[in-house]
Amino acid sequence: MNMELRPADLVNDWWQAVLRGFTTAEVPSISTPVVLGILAAAVVLSIPRVTWRWFGLYVTFVHELGHAFAALMTGRVVHGLRIGLDHSGQLQSSGRGKFGAAWSGFWGYPCPAVVGVALICSVSAGRSGAAMSIGALVLLLALIFLRNFTGIFVALCSAAIAQLLVMFASASTVSHVVLGLGIALEVGAIRDWFKVASVHTRRRDRLASSDAYILARSTGVPSLLWLVAFAVVIGASAALSARVVWGMLA
Repeated sequence: MNMELRPADLVNDWWQAVLRGFTTAEVPSISTPVVLGILAAAVVLSIPRVTWRWFGLYVTFVHELGHAFAALMTGRVVHGLRIGLDHSGQLQSSGRGKFGAAWSGFWGYPCPAVVGVALICSVSAGRSGAAMSIGALVLLLALIFLRNFTGIFVALCSAAIAQLLVMFASASTVSHVVLGLGIALEVGAIRDWFKVASVHTRRRDRLASSDAYILARSTGVPSLLWLVAFAVVIGASAALSARVVWGMLA
């Protein structure tokens, strides 16, 4: 018997696993200790510098994808994006009109929070498998836009984990991972907002790297209003996430 696995067979198995994610519907049994444990893990990932150094790269990746997809929504052309080990990021896009540039510039900091609440809602709706399948596909497509080694490394690691979960993890495991990732992104988005706010108060030598500052220069709207707008979206996402998780417990 020939037990040799061909690349075409592996690709087919992977694709079937991705498709199964869209047909699987399971609302996991979430207890208070589990949620508290997941929240603790999210805090450990996002607060201590030693762990944030690495998880923050993923949050930056989601941040830059927010810029990229917002740009594509308005018809702009995305030429590439870069991620630095210092959690910096840069998106290169072009297009006509100021609205597209402002729309793309806005959706960096709020994106991790919005993705986080979407993941949590998918768990509540029993669609965590679909969320993981979509995430696996998006992470692979994101490789098209990346233009530096750090960005490609972060994308490949994230994509590899997503593909392994899609192919081999049980529905319950996927649900708990998606819930944990959603909560971690909420915590990470909040931490990143305080980081950019500090640039405008205590570390003004780094203003040129702030999305709020860049938006203020290109639109004439003060940086403070952009920071408030970021906070409104992030806060609303975090509040909705908490409500959804509370509803799952109830």
